[in-house]
Amino acid sequence: MNNAPYDLHIDSGGDQFTVSGSAPRLSWKPPLEAHHPTDYVLECLVDGEAQPTATASLGQHLFLPWPWASLRSGQQVTWRVRENREDRSTWSQWSAFEVGLLDDDWRAHWISPADPATDPGYGQRPAHTLSTGFEARPGLRSARLYATALGVYEASVNGERAGTAELSPGSTSYDRTLHAQATDVTPAIRAGGNRLEITLSDGWYRGQVGAFRRPADWGTVLGARAELHLLYEDGVRQIVRTDETWTSAASAITRADLMDGQMTDFGTHPGPARPVLVDKVAAPPVTWSPAPPIRAVETRPPRSVTQLDDGLWIADFGQNASGWITLGDLGPAGTRTVVDYGEYLGTDGDLSTDHLDSFLPGDDLAPFVQRDEVVSAGGDETFEPRHTVHGFQYARISRENGVPLDPASIAMRVVHTDLRRTGTFACGDDDLNRLHEVADWSFRGNAVDVPTDCPTRERLAWTGDYQVFAPTATRLYDVLGFSRKWLRSVRDDQLPDGRIANFSPDGRRIKHHLDDQFAMMTGSAGWGDAIVAVPWELYEAYGDREVLAENWEAMVRWVDWALATADTARHPSRTERSARPLPHERYLWDGSFHWGEWTEPKVKGADGSRIDPVKADPVAWFMADKGEVGTAFLYRSTSTLARVARVLGRAEDAARYAETAERVRDAWRTEFLTHDGHTTGDTQAGYVRALALDLVPDRLRSAAADRLVELIRAADTHLGTGFLATGDLLPVLCDTGHTDVAHELLYQRTAPSWLYMLDRGATTIWEDWEGIDERGEAHDSLNHYSKGAVVRFLHTHTLGLRQAPGSVAWESFEVAPVPHPSVTWARGTHESPHGTIAVEWRVRGDEFTISVEVPPGSTARVVFPDGTTETAPPGTFSATRLVA
Repeated sequence: MNNAPYDLHIDSGGDQFTVSGSAPRLSWKPPLEAHHPTDYVLECLVDGEAQPTATASLGQHLFLPWPWASLRSGQQVTWRVRENREDRSTWSQWSAFEVGLLDDDWRAHWISPADPATDPGYGQRPAHTLSTGFEARPGLRSARLYATALGVYEASVNGERAGTAELSPGSTSYDRTLHAQATDVTPAIRAGGNRLEITLSDGWYRGQVGAFRRPADWGTVLGARAELHLLYEDGVRQIVRTDETWTSAASAITRADLMDGQMTDFGTHPGPARPVLVDKVAAPPVTWSPAPPIRAVETRPPRSVTQLDDGLWIADFGQNASGWITLGDLGPAGTRTVVDYGEYLGTDGDLSTDHLDSFLPGDDLAPFVQRDEVVSAGGDETFEPRHTVHGFQYARISRENGVPLDPASIAMRVVHTDLRRTGTFACGDDDLNRLHEVADWSFRGNAVDVPTDCPTRERLAWTGDYQVFAPTATRLYDVLGFSRKWLRSVRDDQLPDGRIANFSPDGRRIKHHLDDQFAMMTGSAGWGDAIVAVPWELYEAYGDREVLAENWEAMVRWVDWALATADTARHPSRTERSARPLPHERYLWDGSFHWGEWTEPKVKGADGSRIDPVKADPVAWFMADKGEVGTAFLYRSTSTLARVARVLGRAEDAARYAETAERVRDAWRTEFLTHDGHTTGDTQAGYVRALALDLVPDRLRSAAADRLVELIRAADTHLGTGFLATGDLLPVLCDTGHTDVAHELLYQRTAPSWLYMLDRGATTIWEDWEGIDERGEAHDSLNHYSKGAVVRFLHTHTLGLRQAPGSVAWESFEVAPVPHPSVTWARGTHESPHGTIAVEWRVRGDEFTISVEVPPGSTARVVFPDGTTETAPPGTFSATRLVA
C-alpha cells in the first residue's frame, strides 16, 4: 500500500503492547507515493466506540497532540490515518495501544517484605516473594496486571511469568519518578483458585551503585504495588490489589544485587509465610515510560568452553555484552556452581578482573566482582539470574568435587533496552565494517534502561558519555523515548543551584549532600552541558519540539549557573596575573571544577610505563586550568539555548542568550586564541574543539587546522584526543581540507587508534586507548562507548549521508561521499521521521555511480566527488560521474 501512511506510533513504550498515558501524541510516515505535503484525516475507536473524525494540518505527521477527549485508565484504542485529498489515499493499517492505570486510579497499597530491618548488608540481601491467592470465575475476557516497585520485581501468575521485560521497573530517580508496567496475563488465569506472586529484590533502589559499591540512597525498605484487573464476558470487573492480605516469604534467591550478582538455592525451603508490611514506603506518582523495555534480546552459545582444571571452565562467548548466562546442567542435588563474569583473560587463560578494581585516595581498594551462584535441587531446573546484570565476554564456571559440566547447557543472554534499529552501514573495507559493529555493540551493552558508561565497573549514566555519543546513537537506533526517559532523571537530579549531576539517576543523591567531596566535582563542562546538547540533538534528529519544552527550565538553570560561575570565580593563575579581573574574564568559565578532555592517550615514562595524570598528581590535575574547555562549552550551550528559545517562540530569551554567547566566544578568543590561529593550550583536542564549535574566526580557520595537522604529524600520525573531542576529530579534518590525514588516522593500526583495538581483539570500544597494551595487560573498562562516536564519520563522510544545516527531522539532507582508495563501495540506510533514506555508491574504474532513495517530505542535495551537485526530489535518484 504505497499510497497509505504507515509506521503509526505514539510516544510511549510498553512490553507486550504499547501503553500510554491519558493524551499520547500521534506520529506516522507519509505514503511512499506522496510527492507533496498534504493534510490528513484520522479515525479512532476507544473501547470499540468510534470517535469524531479528526484532522491534521498540512504536512503535520509528527507528534500530533491527542485530538480527542482525554483517555481513561485501561481503555483500548485503535486508530488509523489517510491523506485528505480528492483522490482519497488508502487508509493506513489500524494501530493499537492501551492506556495504563493512571495514577489517580491506583487503589492498591504499597506492600513490603516482613521485617526488612533484619536483612543483612547491601550486596548480600535476598529477594523476597510476596504473594496472594484469588478466585476467578469462568468466562474471563481479559486480565491485565499493572505493577511497579521500589526495587526490581518479577511477577507471575500460577507460576507463569508476566510479560517479557527484564529488571522492571527500571532505573530512575525514585524520589521524583516511578514507572509502572502493564502485562497481559489472560492465558495464565484459570477458573477457580489462582496465585499471584511478586519476587522483589534491591535493584537500583537500594543496591550497590558505582565503582566503589556504595548503597543507593533512594530508600531502605523495598516496596511493591500491583493491581490485577479481570474483565469477564458479562462486563463484570474484578480487581486483585496488593494489601494487608498478601504474605511475604523467603525466596530461592538468597542473594541479589545488580552489581555483585545473584545466588539461587533451588533446594531451599520458602519457610513460613508472614504478613506483609503495608504502606511503609513513600513513592512518587506512577507514570508510564516513553522508552522501550529492557529485554533479553538475543541468546548466544559459547564460542568455546575450555576446561582449565578439575571443576573449572572458561566459557568464551566471542562478544563483550551486557546480560547473564543461563545454565541447564546444575549437577546432582547440593552441587554448588559459581559463575564469575569478566571481559578479559590473563596470559594463563583464566579470567582476570583486576583492571576493573577501583582506587580512591584515602579509601580501601574496591575489588571488582560479578558473581552468580546456584545450588542444585537435583531436578531439571535452569538457572537464569534475572535479578542482576553483568558486563562480560567470558564466564568462569567452577564446581567442587569433580562434578562435570555439559558445555551445551551454557548460553549467554544479551540483555539491554530493546531499541529499534534505524541506521545501517556497510562498505568495501572489512576493518571499517568491523569497527562499526564493535561500536554498535558497545552502545548496546551500555543501553540498559539508561545510557551507562560501562556495564561492569560503574554502570552509571554519566552525562558526559551520552552527550558525546548521542549524535551517533540517533544514527543507529530510535533513541527518542530512551533519551527522554533519561533526561527526566537528569532534571530530577539537578542541584538546587542549577548544576547538573555527573550522572543520572544519581543514587548517591548529591543534590541532598552538598558537603560531599563529590559535590565539589559536580557541574563540569562537557558533562552538565548534556541537558542542553542532548535535547537539541533529539530535536534535530526527530523534530520533537516538546523535548525542548520539557527541558527548557533545566537548561536555563544550568546555563545561568555556569554564566554566574564564570562571572564570580577565577582560576588562580588569572588571579596571579591580575588582582582585578580583565573585562573579558567575566565570561571565562575557569574557576570551578571540570573533568576536562579526559582519557587522552597516556604519556609514557622513560621505562615505557603509562603515566596516569590523575593518579600521578591528583592535586595538580584537579587544580589545572581547564578554562579553555569550560569556556568553549559555555559558548556552545549558550548559543544552543538561544536556538532553543527561537524554536519555542521565546524571542527575548533568544536575543539575550545569543548576545551572551557572542561575548563568551569573544572572551574565548581573547584568552585562548593567538593572532596566528594557534590556541594557547596547543593540543589536538583544543583545535578540534575550537574548529568544531565554531570558535575560530573564518580568517584563522585554515591556520588552526594546519596546526592540528602539525600536531598529528608530530605524534607520528596518531591522534591525541580524549573523551570530548574524539568524535569530532575526523569530521573536522575532512571539512577543513585534510581528508588524507583523517583517513590516515582512521586506518592507523598502532596505539592510540581504533584499529589497534580491533587488532588486539576488542569486541567493544575501550575506555583507554590502550585498554589492552602491547604486553597484553588490560587497563580500565573494555566496554566504554564514547570513542565509538567515530562511526558517525562512517555515516556522514564515508557513506556521505548527513542532515543539511538548519534542517530538522531530515526534511533536507546531503549525500556527499568522501571515498578512500580502499573503499570502492558503501551503502547504508537511515529510517528518518519521513521514511527510509537509502544511499549506495560504487567506484568502478574511472566511474562513480550513486543511487539515493529520498522519502516523501524530504529533499536531497547530492555532492559528487568532483564537486558537482544535483538536487534530488522525493523518489529514486541515480547518476554516474567520472572519478576526478
